[in-house]
Amino acid sequence: MFSSAKSGAFLFSLSVVMISLGCAIGYGQSMAELRTPKPPAAPRINGPKVYGARPGHPFLYRIPCTGTRPIRFAAIGLPASLKLDANSGIISGQTLTDTGEFALTLEASNAHGKTSRPFKIVVGATLGLTPQMGWNDWYSYHEHLTDKDVREAADAMIASGMADYGYQFVDIDDAWARKPGSTDAQLAEPTRDTNGNILPNGRFPSMSELASYIHSLGLKAGLYSSPGPLTCAKFEASYQHEDADARQFSEWGFDLLKYDWCSYGRIARSKDLSELQLPYRKMASLLEKQERDIVLNMCQYGIGEVWKWGREVGGVSWRTTGDLGAVKGTTLPGFYSVGFANAALDAYAGPGGWNDPDYILIGTVGDAHNIAKPTSLTPAEQYSYMSMWSLMAAPLFFSGEMTRLDPFTLNILCNSEVIDIDQDSLGKQGKIVRKTDKEFILAKPLEDGSVAVGLFNLSTQPLTIAFDFSDAGTGGKRKVHDVWRQKDMGVFTDRFKYEVGAHDVLLVRLIHP
Repeated sequence: MFSSAKSGAFLFSLSVVMISLGCAIGYGQSMAELRTPKPPAAPRINGPKVYGARPGHPFLYRIPCTGTRPIRFAAIGLPASLKLDANSGIISGQTLTDTGEFALTLEASNAHGKTSRPFKIVVGATLGLTPQMGWNDWYSYHEHLTDKDVREAADAMIASGMADYGYQFVDIDDAWARKPGSTDAQLAEPTRDTNGNILPNGRFPSMSELASYIHSLGLKAGLYSSPGPLTCAKFEASYQHEDADARQFSEWGFDLLKYDWCSYGRIARSKDLSELQLPYRKMASLLEKQERDIVLNMCQYGIGEVWKWGREVGGVSWRTTGDLGAVKGTTLPGFYSVGFANAALDAYAGPGGWNDPDYILIGTVGDAHNIAKPTSLTPAEQYSYMSMWSLMAAPLFFSGEMTRLDPFTLNILCNSEVIDIDQDSLGKQGKIVRKTDKEFILAKPLEDGSVAVGLFNLSTQPLTIAFDFSDAGTGGKRKVHDVWRQKDMGVFTDRFKYEVGAHDVLLVRLIHP
């Protein structure tokens, strides 16, 4: 890992590159492989147009906005219990105690122009009206994460510009607690204090101060536990301490809990649905009693067809497959098989509950031995990966190393039009239109009446893929817009075809001309 000085220098250099060149210059990639245009100097507000919050709870939202800084922000119609910092774009305060919908107009202006965007705060019982976006450390650090690493990742989310596209969660995965039986002084017992409160290990001096630091940037903090006695990495977990842990996570200030099945398999008395649901029902009910909004991310690998009942037991998202990082590819990289399985579950996703196919593993990714390596995916495969996750309305969590971000990786992660598809307020997951050995087509209806379509070439040679508009529930003349390149391709009637490169994708929107 970088030293503090090197990390700071890197982040400064990266922010300079991003400000001056956007996402249009590659790092170890040829220019032909970069598709996302440079963001304009004038402001553009990104991210969701609708946001769920519970009544009377702390509220925190950083308006995602690209453009040359400084930018001045305004929020027309902001409830009196909330305040906006006009320089940072951070909205904070308390949500109203009354439930209801509050329509705002967000505004941003700089020396190059002014823009506005509708934004609706829905105060009620439902969180996660669009999929969560952020970063999770697991595939970068595994069991080696420290407080310093998390702070550097949060800093990088701001400096790289990722937060300006809607990434907001900074999630701490396994190995932050203490480890029963460990001989490492930093990890050793006791795992809890005399009152039964869970203790962080020596790598995390103060969880409340860490969460506060993340919040000071306008970002959200996520944490990890298991309903079993131990986490997957055999650190202390929440079994028989659920009430104390839910209260502790809230008091520390965390906004998301990833709750991982792990050792609970030894506790469950059977594979009956009631047994599979029990630990998640319990934790969800406890989180709902806390005095802050805490998103429940259920990580239990699709056991018992969780997509059919995850929302019912209080989940905001639920893993539908095993760990993507453990899936071995054959003729296609592993993310394809995970994506194919998740894509078949479109009927079960929507506002407040999302199918989660795991994280986006591109850029520099670590391993269990804390050895970082660049992704083995080709540029075309990385475009396909991000396209598929966005069409599936999946949570967008990057899990590569934030302090080793490069502009090509940011070119994949930071395309405003691709993210708009994922964050669309209609909340529909794309449907499978066609799947053969050579091609895969997903179509996702959007709030404005357009349809996003992904044409994926699964073969090792260029392939011309034809698509009938009627297969996406539309027809007649449609403007075809290339989403990655952010440019129109022309007006077509009823049908469209295009030559797509090996393991590549064409992601388009079909728009009424």
